[in-house]
Amino acid sequence: MPNSPSSSAQAARERVARRLRDLRADAGITGSELAERCGWTHPKTSRLENARTPPTPDDIRRWCAACGAADQAADIIAESRDAESQYSEWRRKARGGLKRLQNSVAELHRSTELFRVYSPALVPGFLQTEGYARAVLSANARLLGIPDDSAEAAVARVERSRIIHEPGHRFVLLIEESVLRYRLGDDDAMAAQLGYLLTAGALPSVSLGIIPISTRERVMGPKELFHIYDDTLVSVELMSARVRVTQPSEIALYLKAFEQLRSMAVYGADARSLIVKAIDALG
Repeated sequence: MPNSPSSSAQAARERVARRLRDLRADAGITGSELAERCGWTHPKTSRLENARTPPTPDDIRRWCAACGAADQAADIIAESRDAESQYSEWRRKARGGLKRLQNSVAELHRSTELFRVYSPALVPGFLQTEGYARAVLSANARLLGIPDDSAEAAVARVERSRIIHEPGHRFVLLIEESVLRYRLGDDDAMAAQLGYLLTAGALPSVSLGIIPISTRERVMGPKELFHIYDDTLVSVELMSARVRVTQPSEIALYLKAFEQLRSMAVYGADARSLIVKAIDALG
């Protein structure tokens, strides 16, 4: 996998920085001259040109005006906003509440036909029950130090997940067997969640694969949680942020990794057997 799943976001920032640098070069002015015209220091110009600091909309407007290219400011501002959206910190995204965060991807879900999800530690959100989702979201709120509206957010997540019953969408979901054993929420919540996996995993639109702990000679070790939307976008979930991967070469790498992980999974009766064993282990 890439050394850093944020490389697509950084590449997008570098494209914005290159556009700014090219504007200055085309205007025939030095970095010091641009800094003077913009009313800031030369080191700031260097940081912006080398993508070490993301520009604000005001920075871009000043830069374009200083280069006699004010008409390009709106386009560069839009590109910069898109670049910054590729790396989204959970704490910042959740400032409006976890419930609002659940609803923020509704449009993306509606427009996606094929969902591929690999989850090494949690039941994928599409298959989470309300009690399980509440435990997951509450833990996230505590970690991020944000207000805990996990009860409302869990209801929103379950409502959002009804898309698995809608025509026009297919879901290929992979989990590690250990996901079945991690107890999130009380025993009743876990039992309900595992029971739902038996039902949801049999839906016509859902392919649920489980990679057994006993797999010998794994072709690939566990990876970070990621979602692939059709063949055009990968969303990687880190502890602190969500990263949107849009570079075709990186998307191809995640698709290759997904197929290798998928090759180790069991399906159908074998997968149901692992779920039943996990239910029995609840005692």
